[in-house]
Amino acid sequence: MNHKLKDKATDRLFEAILTLRTIEECYNFFEDLGTVAEIKAFAQRFEVASMLMEKKTYREIREKTGASEATISRVNRALFYGADGYKLVLERLKEKESEKKTDAQPR
Repeated sequence: MNHKLKDKATDRLFEAILTLRTIEECYNFFEDLGTVAEIKAFAQRFEVASMLMEKKTYREIREKTGASEATISRVNRALFYGADGYKLVLERLKEKESEKKTDAQPR
């Protein structure tokens, strides 16, 4: 964890985010919190991280997401040398998607 980032205000923000229960609540909160461009930038970076984990090439990622090579490179550094936040949530999403598929199968 980056200790430059950690403070009471940021803790409170993250606590607030953890209270959100639905995607609709997330849209409402983040729309109030940031600009459309900021939210889209976060979404793009997250998509880039997901594609990097799937071993997609920079070209494939750029074509699908519109992300610049600098953005892809920055996300790649965070993904492989950062705090493992991307890896944690991507693994959890993968597990959740796997559970949905299992639950949808007839027994």
